[in-house]
Amino acid sequence: MSEVESHRPEKVEVHRVRRMSGRDPHEVHRSATPLELLFDLTFVIGFGIAASEFAHQLAEDHVGTGLAAFAFATFSICWAWINFSWFASAYDTDDWIYRLTTMLQMVGVIILALGLPAMYASIAEGGDVDNRVMVAGYVVMRIALVAQWLRAARQDPQRRAACLTYATVVTVAQIGWIAMIPVSTSIVTTFVWAAMLVAFEMFGPWLAERRMGGTPWHAHHIAERYSLLTIIALGEGVVGTVASLSAVVSAQGWSVAAVLVAVAGTGLTFGMWWVYFIVPQSQLLHARRELSFRFGYLHIVVFGAIVGTGAGLHAAAYYVEHHSKLDAPATVLSVAVPVAIYIAAVYLLYASLVRVRDAFHLLLVVLTVAVLVAAVLLVGWGMSMANALMIVMLAPAVTVVGYELLGYRHAEEAIAARLAADGPGTSTS
Repeated sequence: MSEVESHRPEKVEVHRVRRMSGRDPHEVHRSATPLELLFDLTFVIGFGIAASEFAHQLAEDHVGTGLAAFAFATFSICWAWINFSWFASAYDTDDWIYRLTTMLQMVGVIILALGLPAMYASIAEGGDVDNRVMVAGYVVMRIALVAQWLRAARQDPQRRAACLTYATVVTVAQIGWIAMIPVSTSIVTTFVWAAMLVAFEMFGPWLAERRMGGTPWHAHHIAERYSLLTIIALGEGVVGTVASLSAVVSAQGWSVAAVLVAVAGTGLTFGMWWVYFIVPQSQLLHARRELSFRFGYLHIVVFGAIVGTGAGLHAAAYYVEHHSKLDAPATVLSVAVPVAIYIAAVYLLYASLVRVRDAFHLLLVVLTVAVLVAAVLLVGWGMSMANALMIVMLAPAVTVVGYELLGYRHAEEAIAARLAADGPGTSTS
């Protein structure tokens, strides 16, 4: 670069109204924007509250009701993020209208998060499910999202049918969520009603993308967005565990158990991060855009398992603090189970993208399960909870070591074969 070019002033961007005609799905160097990163920070609050409330329910030995509330909360948070992220991948104009509607959705996410404690408490008490504040948050988010889809429908005639499909499904589903408030007289009624609405909401994107022409979402951008939220979810587990342990240290001073839980939490988070980024998802998703639904929806399980692991680590901190009604084996299970679900979900994600069955992967899964089972059995036979968590920490390491020694060759061959078979890639847009 010449000296003249290095001193050339940068262009100052003005965010005037632009036509929402859709982004190029093959745009080079497409990456997450600062606005999207700011938007994601509101989900740190949601994940943090969901994990903290779940940990509290675990510590009170309300495992069943806590799990039900956690599932409800996690899906609500993840679905709100998915709705925005796929729209932004296709229609991010970054003008002042787009920015303000995004801010409105951020407000809705915060309202949703503030409604989580009341929802958890109502389910724990066994009475009517109090989801009023959560629904209010969704109303705020959906008003902004529907406005964005209608704007896209008006300014992108080529994809008007798909955009109107999204707007219609989101509107009808939101009416259903609002109607659920007076109808929900029990946990069972709430979850049956919610299951029907979830099925309807998930059908909407399939209808819009497969039957109505689709939208110009960008595969590499989407893969990056999901990876960034994965990091955010993993970070919540570390922050939450440290915050919980700091209370233990302040009240009781340092102990071997507190140190081991901190080490296990950090090591487990690092290992889960390593496992997630083994597969180059963006290339595979670009080659097979029709796999977007498996990719997008399976990540709900991935995110939930990550946040659930954080909640389990919170519960372990409660155990160290002697504020938990769970015994040592149950406390270890509260971490081991979501770790197992996470690893299984990542392997399923890999298999769905590559479309290959690898005996070596099956071996790694069996060894991972053996590590987790060993941790639970050993704590049941007298090992301390903190030492057992150190064994749980080794579960992701099975995949990491296996991949670094041999698995990377299997992955390279499978991915190369998959990309060669698919050619340059197809588009559903």
